[in-house]
Amino acid sequence: MKIGILSDTHNHIANTQRALAIFREHRVERLIHCGDVTRAEMLALFHGWTVTLVFGNMDGDAEDYGELSFAAKRFFGPDAIHLEYTAEMEGMRIAACHGHEHRRLSHYIHSGKYDYVFHGHTHLRRDERIGTTRVINPGALGGLRSQSRSVCILDLATGGAEFIDLGG
Repeated sequence: MKIGILSDTHNHIANTQRALAIFREHRVERLIHCGDVTRAEMLALFHGWTVTLVFGNMDGDAEDYGELSFAAKRFFGPDAIHLEYTAEMEGMRIAACHGHEHRRLSHYIHSGKYDYVFHGHTHLRRDERIGTTRVINPGALGGLRSQSRSVCILDLATGGAEFIDLGG
């Protein structure tokens, strides 16, 4: 299974559309968005995808995340959006969070429970093995620029991860 990992879209419609086109070209089967969508209207771009989202620090009210939460559940179902996400896919244990809560991110990375931990927030690409856990940050599609815009495609069957630079 190929997973498209993206983060920090920050309402950047054109870059998000480009990323989704790349995911289609590479036959990605599901998406994990690591937070900072920022506006509920952005979720319409993901129509037709199997997508899981985690909340970022720019995604709204800390109590219930209001509009974004409502829209995600309406578009993708009741289990589409989370404060943090854990799952097993093709025998791999996965965790995802935005990364702004450093303790949470560190817990996932150092717990030894996960094969992969995905996060965003820093706007910096990352592919690092810490112990038995592979930590991936796809970079950012919007917001403040630390690096060029990028996404990551992970093939769970092979472990191959490809960062695709959108430029800019």
